[in-house]
Amino acid sequence: MLTERYIQVNNSADLAFLASRDGFPLLEARLLELHQPDAHWVLQRSEAVVGYCSLWWRSLPDIWGERLGFIGHYNVMDSAAAAGLLNHAAGELAALGCTLAIAPIDGNTWRRYRLLSDRGTEPLFFLEPDNPDEWCGQFEAAGFGAIAHYSSALATDLTQVDPRLTAVQQRLDAAGVKIRPLALDQFDAELERIHALSLVAFQHNFLYSPISQAEFLTQYRQVRPYVQPELVLLAEQEPQLVGFLFAVPDLLQAQRGETVDTVIIKTVAVLPGRRYAGLGNVLVARVQAIAHDLGYRRAIHALMHDDNNSRNLSSRYAHSIRRYTLYARKL
Repeated sequence: MLTERYIQVNNSADLAFLASRDGFPLLEARLLELHQPDAHWVLQRSEAVVGYCSLWWRSLPDIWGERLGFIGHYNVMDSAAAAGLLNHAAGELAALGCTLAIAPIDGNTWRRYRLLSDRGTEPLFFLEPDNPDEWCGQFEAAGFGAIAHYSSALATDLTQVDPRLTAVQQRLDAAGVKIRPLALDQFDAELERIHALSLVAFQHNFLYSPISQAEFLTQYRQVRPYVQPELVLLAEQEPQLVGFLFAVPDLLQAQRGETVDTVIIKTVAVLPGRRYAGLGNVLVARVQAIAHDLGYRRAIHALMHDDNNSRNLSSRYAHSIRRYTLYARKL
């Protein structure tokens, strides 16, 4: 008879010890150190690793009067491991006083979270998270239901401009708002300003909590080799940064042997308030025009929450190509 047991991992040394066992590869030690989960659990079946996940319950945002617990760093070998691991994780969170488990989320919405739930027909794009198709069913079988939906959309006419943006642009011009490309030779300094803006611009987003400047810089330094500075726009009202847009070429097209004709609009952030209303739309229209001039034909508006302004913004230019789901289970 196969025996199962759950092992709590406390540090990278524990991971290294377990890595000598059979089964699939464990969580990268660097992620354990960087993301600092409150607990990490490994499921073994007859000495072979068949699944793992991390838990967070400290310093999480409050929603709807619930005490949240997050389940992330999720990976399993099969449906039996999924059922056991998810029920174990939910039981651990409940014992700690959590009333709602949300998954999958690696501790913070700045990191990997949600599942790709409807692939559509377009291939994966650069920086898009992927997962086995059966994972959605695993969460649903364990009593999780959808708590939020997200989508990515494709624009195929980069010259299209909403006529209402003329008045918005005139108002922003009169207010002294100027838009420029990223200064790649001052990359870290630019990122520090973008991080500070993001903390304010995203503070009311669903499940938002801040990350440190150090982790933010680490994330963006990883993509620096792929940044085309003309596709990263900063909106300034001197001396303040009031908005930015981050876009990058779809380098997975090159890996597939295709011509890179698509840019991915990954992030748009604008300071809240009526003064900067419409600036996000202006930034999207501007980067699409720049991309067109650079020879690109398409733009993907990536990973938008269905209830966010970014989705409303995107609907003027693009049609949905992919769906993602974030799950929750009452404890």
